[in-house]
Amino acid sequence: MTPVLQAHGVTMRFGGLTAVDGVDLTVGAPEIVGLIGPNGAGKTTFFNCLTGLYVPTGGEVLLHGTPLPPRPAKVTRAGIARTFQNIRLFANMTALENVVVGRHTRTRAGFLAALGHGPRYRREERESQERAHELLAFVGLDTEARHLARNLSYGAQRRLEIARALAGEPGLLLLDEPTAGMNQRESRETEALVRAVRERGTAVLVIEHDMRFIMNLCDRVAVLVQGAKLTEGAPADVQADERVVAAYLGAPDEKETTA
Repeated sequence: MTPVLQAHGVTMRFGGLTAVDGVDLTVGAPEIVGLIGPNGAGKTTFFNCLTGLYVPTGGEVLLHGTPLPPRPAKVTRAGIARTFQNIRLFANMTALENVVVGRHTRTRAGFLAALGHGPRYRREERESQERAHELLAFVGLDTEARHLARNLSYGAQRRLEIARALAGEPGLLLLDEPTAGMNQRESRETEALVRAVRERGTAVLVIEHDMRFIMNLCDRVAVLVQGAKLTEGAPADVQADERVVAAYLGAPDEKETTA
């Protein structure tokens, strides 16, 4: 397995609060890794450290062995894309336009070329449109290309976010609770879509509270508790770990245990 992402001792402090505490994590290609933990465990903060939204106060993040720059645009250009807990689409743009926006890190035409609609700009615009149509078909939204994002169903908006993230041709896709608010059918469709993303050669790191989704989908699962990594391993091993059960359900009262 070739490492795509290597996080070594990643730490994030906000004043006296340590939100992420010395987390190590590796994601290989092609692999789907799950990141789980109770609310407030530091999962999204860890994602923010991987994508340049936060500059870690300790540790390092490597992509293909190279340190990531501490700026979101440069991280995206380097090959990491993400979705968010709360959908962040351009509501008044079409599905096609949303995906084309995701291509901006892969275009090279400068301001003057764009202003004058020069040959390079026109070529890149045509290529971006073609690629966007391909990605909409990939996520099952080819018939909704001209629909405004705000008029799409909730599940379709989630899939559109994934299409837009893939438009940047990432080597690693980060998904932050991709099935939040979905019904069972939509969750199964999302599971199939994430598998298809992996089959295209993109590694995936996913945060999710739906344990059935995570355990069915992932090759490995890491557990964060109070900002630190509690354990990591195969889904079945993690699910059977008593420490993981205690972290989610609370450790049993000692008096009750011995009574």
